[in-house]
Amino acid sequence: MPEVNKIPLRERKYAQTKLNLRQAVSERLETRTLDDIPVKELCDAALVSEATFFNYFPRKADLINYLIQLWTMEVNWHGQQAARNGAGLAVIEAIFERAAVQIQRHPGLMGEIIAHQGRLRERPRLPDLTLAERLLAFPELDGIENTPDKGIESVLVPSLQEAVHLEELPPNTHMNTVMVALVSIFFGVPLALRVASPQGIGGMYKQQLQVLWAGVRGVATKR
Repeated sequence: MPEVNKIPLRERKYAQTKLNLRQAVSERLETRTLDDIPVKELCDAALVSEATFFNYFPRKADLINYLIQLWTMEVNWHGQQAARNGAGLAVIEAIFERAAVQIQRHPGLMGEIIAHQGRLRERPRLPDLTLAERLLAFPELDGIENTPDKGIESVLVPSLQEAVHLEELPPNTHMNTVMVALVSIFFGVPLALRVASPQGIGGMYKQQLQVLWAGVRGVATKR
């Protein structure tokens, strides 16, 4: 892994300020919605001015997009690690397992992410995470500098294709249909359980994935 101290100080300071704001909002989203958190409060926690905040995030909602970007990168990193030890459905299940751990730790954050995603009219175009941001945000994740800065579909789609190649799923599997189902499970299970039983998300993910795989195989058998 590259040494973060070799990155120019200005780049490190820029990255650390963004991450400090990320931390400030993440903590507060466990008890409040983004609309209820004043920008000034976040700035006070991160020790920056409001002018600096808006230099980094032109809208307060852009901070949620940044959280999603970091959150997705961590999930993708775990997907890459799973792909080294397995392939196909095992990688997809590992991604969901890791997502469940994150959601259990920060259920309020996931609730805000789901609400934010529901309000979007199109996918936001975000600048790529810098090397400094990656290394400062995830110092314990070896190889994070090479992890794709894309949505989880960048790992899910190849894994589905590999599952077909390995005959874990039938050759006539309709990829778009299965991807819609995976996204529905990914966001729907936390939405259903996070308030009543967030600790049950991991188990429910496993059950829903098994139901999905069985359904895909069953449809293929009937054709």
